[in-house]
Amino acid sequence: MPLRARQRCHAVLTAALALAAAAVLSAAPPASAADTWTELGSDRADPLTESQGLTSVEVPAGSPNRYTGIGTIPAGVAGRGWNHVGDPDASYNGYYVEPYQADSGSAKMFRVQAPGGAWSEYVHTLSSGEALNNSWVAISPDGQWMLAGEYGTMTRLLVFPTPGVNASTSPSANLPQASTVNLDHAVRDVQGCDFSGPTTLLCSSDDPAGTLFGITKPLLQVDLSASPNGTSDVSGHVTALRQLPLRSSCSGTFEVEGIDYDRRDGTLRVIVVSPGFCVLTDSKTYRFKRS
Repeated sequence: MPLRARQRCHAVLTAALALAAAAVLSAAPPASAADTWTELGSDRADPLTESQGLTSVEVPAGSPNRYTGIGTIPAGVAGRGWNHVGDPDASYNGYYVEPYQADSGSAKMFRVQAPGGAWSEYVHTLSSGEALNNSWVAISPDGQWMLAGEYGTMTRLLVFPTPGVNASTSPSANLPQASTVNLDHAVRDVQGCDFSGPTTLLCSSDDPAGTLFGITKPLLQVDLSASPNGTSDVSGHVTALRQLPLRSSCSGTFEVEGIDYDRRDGTLRVIVVSPGFCVLTDSKTYRFKRS
């Protein structure tokens, strides 16, 4: 969620908590049918703790999915200015990474929990022309490389060594950008990506305009020319697969948030935050399976 959207979300939550009993507005129209992914169902997404992102966790076995939201940011982290958390990811060997940003400054932060439970922080100083937004992370299947995304209209994804996993990283040193994924088609307001294979990403876009692919709020697929690495750039072919569900008892502007693909059972999950007061009542994590 970008800075302006976060401010809007805070205002909506404040008003909604005070007026939760107010009557809701008429229902919004349903989303278009799936092309590649079929919707299976949904679960309510709590607006405070499940409204930014999610990831499935394989280590230790039997772990529940982990979510991020305004209410999951530790007070000590927010007190140091890192007051926005994006869509997290977890490596297959149990390292969990959350992306953080501040309202201003020249850096972004990645907070990492090791399989044993210890937390550490890795700070990246912005490169020339790099946006401050730190919307999401996606860890490559081999665990060594981490993709991250900026907000707005972009033609690239950023590649970093995975903090805590890649031996070149240290909490006491700057986390450098290693390479770039150059996209063959612009994307807008990407809120999350996750690997569904060694060279395939699924991404959730909060694009409100629909001018890039002919639909708003699309589910995107990015096919990479090679597995990401830290020595050379790779290219990415972008395809819009479908519009994500936009259903609520309230009408207004929805916000698409984080995404997760669970390779163990092939389930894709995407968070969609409802408009107005319905942010409290019917925001959803939607579940999909490949058709």
